[in-house]
Amino acid sequence: EKALCLADRLGGHLVSGHVDGVGEVLAFTDLGESWKLDIRAPQSLAKFIAIKGSITLNGVSLTINQVNGCAFSINLIPHTLAMTNLKNLHAGSRVNLEIDLIARYVERMMTADKT
Repeated sequence: EKALCLADRLGGHLVSGHVDGVGEVLAFTDLGESWKLDIRAPQSLAKFIAIKGSITLNGVSLTINQVNGCAFSINLIPHTLAMTNLKNLHAGSRVNLEIDLIARYVERMMTADKT
């Protein structure tokens, strides 16, 4: 995917291309009109994962639909599967995770030494 120019319309969330961790696909379920992808993230990333928040899986910007501890779910529409590498995933697959850039900075500001 081409890089965004600062003057362009932003249609997703900011993605830097940095891998923050590797997750594991727990399940990939066909729901008929969409697919549900269940992922387990490393414990160190769990605090950055929130319902309706953004996350990048293998370079694809997505919205988180459910969170349960270190596990989270994404729903994928047919177009997303057709146009991305996510169609090749299955239970047990490893996926590169990039947390939301804003969440990373908020966490840093909240935990930084105030002295």
